[in-house]
Amino acid sequence: MDIKEIQELIKFVAKSGVSEVSIDRKDFKITIKAQGNAPAVVNMQAAPMPTAAAPAPISAAAPAPVAPVANENTNLITIKSPMIGTFYRSGSPDKPSFVNVGDKIGPGNVLCVIEAMKLFNEIESEVSGKIVKILVDNASPIEYDQPLFLVEPM
Repeated sequence: MDIKEIQELIKFVAKSGVSEVSIDRKDFKITIKAQGNAPAVVNMQAAPMPTAAAPAPISAAAPAPVAPVANENTNLITIKSPMIGTFYRSGSPDKPSFVNVGDKIGPGNVLCVIEAMKLFNEIESEVSGKIVKILVDNASPIEYDQPLFLVEPM
């Protein structure tokens, strides 16, 4: 099973409303557990190789739509991370940041890149507004559902 198939399975689980799915085959086992509408944990373990030691379990999350969540204290929208990985503000070190504080954004605008399992995933906005605060430092490790940006809706 490749990463694309895993991502499709995660999307299916998120849309179907089931809370957990497990697939157990002779060469691997994968379990996807969801919280609400978003996948929370994906665990994949390869079966032991006949000539080598068993590989360690791999935990990963796949891209999911960035779900804007209203901040309870103000009218700001919190954009959270759809996966575990490393947060980058630009596509490469020699390029400018995708967004800065004060920038206006709209649906489809790339906000950042999250590296997960050697894959670089562009995270796009689903809301229109103005970036009020960037909550994560460049090249920092991030967790699933961690707040990344505060956006003032427009």
